[in-house]
Amino acid sequence: MGKKNRPSPSSSTPKLMETKGFSLMNDDLLQNLLSRLPASSFASAAGVSKAWNAACTRILSRPKLSSAISLNHSPPVALEEVFDKVMSEPIRPHFAIASVGPGFDLKHVLRFMIEKLGTRTPIILSSVSGIIGRDALTHEFREVKWTSDNIDDEVSTNTGIVLTVGFVPGLKVDAIPLLQQRKAPQGSMIDKFVMDIKSYTSSVSGCTSPLAIIMIGDADVDQKPIIEKLDYAMAMETIIVGDERGQFVYRSAKESKNISGNLKCSPDAVALVFARDRDKAHGVGDIEFHFALSNGVSAIGPRLKASSVRVSESVTCLTARREGQQEILDGQQLLDDINNEMENHMEIVDLYIGVNRRRNCSVGSDRPKLMTSLALHGVVGTGDYFQFYHSDPKTALSSCRDVSSSLRNLKLGWDSKSCLSTSAVVNAIDKKEAFGGFIVSCVGRGELFFGDPNVDSSPFLENFPGVPVAGIFCGGEIGRGCTSLTAHGNKEVGSAHCLLHVYSTVYLVMSYTPPAEH
Repeated sequence: MGKKNRPSPSSSTPKLMETKGFSLMNDDLLQNLLSRLPASSFASAAGVSKAWNAACTRILSRPKLSSAISLNHSPPVALEEVFDKVMSEPIRPHFAIASVGPGFDLKHVLRFMIEKLGTRTPIILSSVSGIIGRDALTHEFREVKWTSDNIDDEVSTNTGIVLTVGFVPGLKVDAIPLLQQRKAPQGSMIDKFVMDIKSYTSSVSGCTSPLAIIMIGDADVDQKPIIEKLDYAMAMETIIVGDERGQFVYRSAKESKNISGNLKCSPDAVALVFARDRDKAHGVGDIEFHFALSNGVSAIGPRLKASSVRVSESVTCLTARREGQQEILDGQQLLDDINNEMENHMEIVDLYIGVNRRRNCSVGSDRPKLMTSLALHGVVGTGDYFQFYHSDPKTALSSCRDVSSSLRNLKLGWDSKSCLSTSAVVNAIDKKEAFGGFIVSCVGRGELFFGDPNVDSSPFLENFPGVPVAGIFCGGEIGRGCTSLTAHGNKEVGSAHCLLHVYSTVYLVMSYTPPAEH
């Protein structure tokens, strides 16, 4: 019997599949299908062909933040829930920030994140006092603290987690640590930390100051000299926010910055640095960062000048003059004045001494520069000006409203600039808009402080509904920004340059402006 001729599978089959397969779809249909893929499948699809890669690039033509929280009692389940939610849509991870309750093992979570996101994605993971964000399952927005007086039994196990993954075309991002060697002086290592940030920024952007820094400091290390050096070295436009007293682990995109077991050093702080990419692709717009601050303390009594300070063991003897007066008051008289001022306050308050500090600051061989700032955890020295402050929910609420008003004006400014565009028609996708944000709030604030839920998040939620935002409650808020959005709610605090805050909420808003059409 004669043999039947069978078609050769060598070349005709692939061509048949190519002509009758996915390539028959038009661009709109292909893009629609790819936009529905989760992040991992989307990454694989981008490598199928040039046409698919181009479609994936069009889908992710704008920056994107994806965030979620989980309050599941099981840490492994909570971790899976936030990752499933955050990575359920197309995104190319340029950075990741996660914050967890004390029920999590930081090193285990970091290994999980590296496995999911890859070794080249910079990651910062910290243990915090509470989390802020939208629930991965219920989509409800929550502010949750782990404190023992939490009225929500649901989170008593301290196993909450908030995760944010960001895609920021036009920027370069990396985690840069302050590695403290055992025998090296802290000052020299701080200088190296600052110069590492400037060097990285210069290598990717051509300038030495980044757009923004999100920083986590070790709770056992004094962060004041670190923040002061950064304040000195960075341009006023560089925004710095974060947690002064954290516990953290990290992963840098640069392997030499990661800690291995044989290194005789430990991280005192880590900075997630956002710098412009001088080699950004054509057709990519501009990302900007906007800073706002809600203050939660009020001044008590007059401004004072220290006449003498004597420290003996754990006791400090202080005398001072009221500003503009010659009478010297001893410590007991100062305390009596505070008690008299506070006698009409029924609530329990926390007291702070705010000291106007003047110091010479430099990095490396730079010429020292005189810097002035307000330290609310300040140590008073002879000749220093200082004032007492107390936590105040009324001031905090008023300040939150001021921030909300400032953000509203910011949006109106964006809209008005779009209306003044030279184009005849301005599409919604062509105007400047917020695409994400971060909130850092004092653990002393929250529902018990204000009497209502989600007050700290309200300025962002009211003005940018539907825009991803995540945040934390912590024990020391880092906030440095030169902007009209700052709403102190108190002239005395607002008159001084403050870097490390108390009873405050710090807001970082990220916006995107599409490229101008020519």
